[in-house]
Amino acid sequence: MKKQSQLGELLSAYQRRDPAARSKVEIFLLYPGVHAVLYHRMAHWCHKHNLKFLARCISQWSRFWTGIEIHPGATIGRRLVIDHGMGIVIGETAEIGDDCLIYHGVTLGGTGKDQGKRHPTIGNNVMISSGAKVLGPFKVGDNARIASNAVVLREVPEDATAVGIPAQIVRIAGKTTHYADDVDQINVKDPVLERLAAVSSRLELVEKLLDEHYMKNNGQSKPSAEVEE
Repeated sequence: MKKQSQLGELLSAYQRRDPAARSKVEIFLLYPGVHAVLYHRMAHWCHKHNLKFLARCISQWSRFWTGIEIHPGATIGRRLVIDHGMGIVIGETAEIGDDCLIYHGVTLGGTGKDQGKRHPTIGNNVMISSGAKVLGPFKVGDNARIASNAVVLREVPEDATAVGIPAQIVRIAGKTTHYADDVDQINVKDPVLERLAAVSSRLELVEKLLDEHYMKNNGQSKPSAEVEE
């Protein structure tokens, strides 16, 4: 079997992941995620060869053209699929592995407190859903999933699902297929909502016990509050 070029691999990855993609020609000409990755390859080459100003010019043009901002210093693996893409920001020291899937509104940024390595390292086959923020110089393990609008501030293990603000690990499953075609973005639980529900249940129990205690000591029903005229 003839080995595909990096561009051929990229276009094939879009075909696998996007049911709306009808042909490689359409993907190459019309998909902003493809354009952003191709521009980044040029900008990254310039950045590595100390052509920093030219690198930023290319990246800024890409941002204007695609709505996706990738710093020339960021390292991106093979077959990265950027779905929709508008509003994505990827910082200078961010690293992204192979076969990742990133949706619109994602930020791979820093916290402003770190020096040197300031941005996250994303493993292979990671899915980051729309609006998620991954902030800091830590690792997101292979096959991990970041839910929509999650704010991730610490390391995510391999095969884990992170949900919430701040994000918490709600599931660590077995390894997925190589291209993560079975990604499920909606059937995840929010741990914050679960804790609020638990607190609400305990408050109801406490109120019930107080009512029973009052009635036992006073031998009557708890008086209702009178409305002042």
